[in-house]
Amino acid sequence: MSFSTLLLFITLLFYIFPVSADSPSLPPGLGGIPSLPSGLGSGEDKPGLPPGLGSSIIADGPDNDQDDDISEPWAEYSGFWEYRYADRMRDTDLHKQVVLNESRLHLAMDKLADTWAFEAGIDFLYDDVAIDHDIDLESGAGWIDLRKFSLLLKLSPMLDLQVGRQVLTWGTGDLLFLNDLFPKDWHYWLGRDIEYIKAPSDAVKLSWFNPAVNFDLVYTPRFDSDRYITGERLSFWNDLLGRHSGRDDIILVDKPDDLFSDDEWSFRLYRNIGSMELALYGYDGYFKSPAGIDTTTGKFTFPAMRSLGASLRTPAGPGILNLETANWRSKDDTSGTDPFINNSETRFLMGYEWEAMKNFTVAVQYYVSKMDEYNNYIDNLPAGILKRPELHEVYTLRLTKFMINQNLKLTWFSYYSPENNDVYIRPEANYQINDQWTVEVGAEWMDVDDDEPNGFFGQFKNNSNVFVAVRYNFAGDI
Repeated sequence: MSFSTLLLFITLLFYIFPVSADSPSLPPGLGGIPSLPSGLGSGEDKPGLPPGLGSSIIADGPDNDQDDDISEPWAEYSGFWEYRYADRMRDTDLHKQVVLNESRLHLAMDKLADTWAFEAGIDFLYDDVAIDHDIDLESGAGWIDLRKFSLLLKLSPMLDLQVGRQVLTWGTGDLLFLNDLFPKDWHYWLGRDIEYIKAPSDAVKLSWFNPAVNFDLVYTPRFDSDRYITGERLSFWNDLLGRHSGRDDIILVDKPDDLFSDDEWSFRLYRNIGSMELALYGYDGYFKSPAGIDTTTGKFTFPAMRSLGASLRTPAGPGILNLETANWRSKDDTSGTDPFINNSETRFLMGYEWEAMKNFTVAVQYYVSKMDEYNNYIDNLPAGILKRPELHEVYTLRLTKFMINQNLKLTWFSYYSPENNDVYIRPEANYQINDQWTVEVGAEWMDVDDDEPNGFFGQFKNNSNVFVAVRYNFAGDI
């Protein structure tokens, strides 16, 4: 079945199933930010989201029993000012010793009405480590970053439409992304806050709510890539050069950017069966970060790709079990014979999270990806190019401990890949001084066996850093 045929079939569901007068609550983990740590949000019926992540909420109508002299605010605003500094743990000639020296002012506004909602969020920032301070809203470079600017319309009790710049997410993984093919910002590894691992999309999102199955369709008229690593701020292993590449060799890319021609489609079908949450996903577009090299021009490319997947989340014993799988099909190299284009691959994830004791949560994950057509890849690999493994396994561990009346949050997150001792570790301590002020200190350590410098995490070992941050939060009504 072709992808377009599958989309047509899903659209027909609108006419097959009866609609409900009210939109159901999204099942936990399917409407929130399951690809990020669960501690980021709060809520009873729906998973909580950090500011700017997920759909807007249509406000209830005015309470007719309220006194006439009590007026509702026109809109709500929120924001924060933050200073964040990070310094490298390793000496390198590829970059300056300072990784991050950033001052950021985030301003957000939300206007809620009976049948529509508007949200806007913008960051003003300055970091003298950056090479280029010119504004680029796609890459996030410069002194302005537009995080969100969208209008949500409640077309009917069962149909919502959101148009504009928005931060989108779905899936069940904790910092492992199988079916979440919305843009990421890998400059998170500079020591930035977890909310900045998600980059915004310029998209149209249609949400349909139904007792039988809920449906999300996202159309991005022009390809929104990840905010990928170029070498300017973070060094990485460059296959074309056969060495690590830094700010002395910033990569050039050939990115699809034609409006409506280079577009993306994503869909999700999801529902609850008892306490079990099920979802199906699809995507048609491009690899989100550079996954190919044009050997004639030396530019990195974004090959076309398609994905289909599914997920399950359910209570099991004292905690929550999640399973997720996805098949990424590399449309530009289906046979796997071009070593300079990523092969197709199948991905699988299993995770479990539980409260081991009061205020102490443990979450573990096992992830594996299998490269398709591996023999063809090996047979066509040029001499001197380091080969990639057929199976890539990753174990993750997240420990979260709250102390001092939950004002102090201690977090440990780590990836480990056993095939080459590939590792990424991020411990953090966040202390909330009062309702406005918080301070944070943490570190990021990346390493790999010396004879495999192209390890998935270890290729970034020169970017290992320690960071500190102070933040002032504010909010109010207009």
